[in-house]
Amino acid sequence: MSCRALAVAGLCAAFVHPAHAFLEDAEARRAILELRQRFDSSAGEAAQMRRSMLDLQAQIETMRREMAQLTGAKEQLEREVAELQRRQKDLAAGMDDRLRKFEPAQVQVDGLEFVADPAEKRDYEAALEKFRAGDFAEARKEFANFVNTYPNSGYMPSARFWLGNTQYAGRDYKEAIANFRSMLKAAPQHARAADASLSIANCQLELKDTKGAVKTLQDLVKAYPGTEAATTAKDRLQRLK
Repeated sequence: MSCRALAVAGLCAAFVHPAHAFLEDAEARRAILELRQRFDSSAGEAAQMRRSMLDLQAQIETMRREMAQLTGAKEQLEREVAELQRRQKDLAAGMDDRLRKFEPAQVQVDGLEFVADPAEKRDYEAALEKFRAGDFAEARKEFANFVNTYPNSGYMPSARFWLGNTQYAGRDYKEAIANFRSMLKAAPQHARAADASLSIANCQLELKDTKGAVKTLQDLVKAYPGTEAATTAKDRLQRLK
């Protein structure tokens, strides 16, 4: 090859190599730009994801607070319901107690069983308490009021017996005899019938009616043999002969 040809070839090579290098630099820059764009896009997506995660966490925390509030409200409601149920039971029990105070009840007095109203039972026991305390005047008033207020009461025989005793204590012997006889007529087999007969005899003796007292004592021994009152009546009869 001539020197001229070599020179031309070298010149051509000099121009071809820089053009190729320029093309490679452009491709590299485009690749870098693409990578940067992808990075920027990934960074944006990551930031968006972080924001979404933060929002989700905030929502979860809000839901937790709401759940805690709902749980607290539920527990409070349960406590209030339990308290209302307890009050309702107490109210029902109290109502039952109050109603029972007005309902007739089975009672037993001097061997007799019968149904009595609460007021009836209360008045009888109050009068008897006065008698036991020795307040015969007040007991007489209360037993007399009882007899007039509850004429059909199962307490009536016992009430008349105690009324007669208060009258005896007040030396109102005729009224005492009338009450004792009313009791015996209505309930001749009453547990206190023999004692009522003996009390009639005692009133007759106080009234100086010895003949009547003897007759009463004799009837007592026949009607109620074996009783303590009958034994006392026999002793009285011996002394009155």
